[in-house]
Amino acid sequence: MGTDGTGVVNDTYEKLLALLDERGAAYRVIEHAPEGATEAVSALRGHALDRAAKCIIAMVKIGKKEKRFALVVVPGDRRIDLGAVKALYGGTYVSFASPEIAEELAGSQSGTILPFAFDERLELIVDPDLLVHDEFFFNAARLDRSLALSAEDYRAIAEPRVERVSTV
Repeated sequence: MGTDGTGVVNDTYEKLLALLDERGAAYRVIEHAPEGATEAVSALRGHALDRAAKCIIAMVKIGKKEKRFALVVVPGDRRIDLGAVKALYGGTYVSFASPEIAEELAGSQSGTILPFAFDERLELIVDPDLLVHDEFFFNAARLDRSLALSAEDYRAIAEPRVERVSTV
């Protein structure tokens, strides 16, 4: 079992690698100093910010009783357009999920959330501009480990809903 770079056992990292290996995905593991901020970790990995996957969990209220959670993935040089996410669901309110809820749903700490939804309560929504590159980069449920993953393999394995959900 791997750790998250702080000594904590991290099953989500192991689950991700097992899934990618099982499906024959083209990816590279990149080891680096522990870092969760998109701009800083992109510099450590040596790529342009628009090739980083920024992964954030949003909570959308639909009416008074229903809540939905979306794992929203946008290029690292963009912000999430919460209004667009709310519109996708016909929601009445949208916000970022609390760190506790986000980490529970993601199975990893903030700054290491994967662009994969392993929890059935999450819908995966990816901005199309992230998928224009041959590969993109993300922290792999660990602060000290990232992956460079084929965008084509990602689409086939993760099966995200592709929607315009970013703004400059």
